[in-house]
Amino acid sequence: MAKSAAPKLLSGGNPQISKGYGDTVVQSYIDAMPGWKQDVGRRIDTLVTEAVPQVVKAVKWNSPFYGMEKDLWFLGFHCLTKYVKVAFFKGASLSPLPPGTSKQAEVRYLDIYEGRPFDEAQFSDWVRQASALPGEKM
Repeated sequence: MAKSAAPKLLSGGNPQISKGYGDTVVQSYIDAMPGWKQDVGRRIDTLVTEAVPQVVKAVKWNSPFYGMEKDLWFLGFHCLTKYVKVAFFKGASLSPLPPGTSKQAEVRYLDIYEGRPFDEAQFSDWVRQASALPGEKM
């Protein structure tokens, strides 16, 4: 059997991963993240799983999603050229607010750049807060 080809990297180095549910597909996405972004993806996944052990995972639209039940999501992330963009879908309800604004009133972002550590304790607190809010249907 031929070895499967590595996933294609889309604009900004975002891996093209088939839609699916569960940890395995999210780990496939993270494994395909380029360079330093892979370490960031692994850390995000670890922090979310530690903060919310019962989290549900999926890859949709070439991005990992995290929720409390299937198709109700509180967080997702995506590779862009110079950073990894974490989206808190109900981020406007978090305290303190994540720093990145959105054209969507409820969404807030955290952009993670190479060589710039992010506050993991604050991130984990946002994850716990976000997981307690109603999920976003997608």
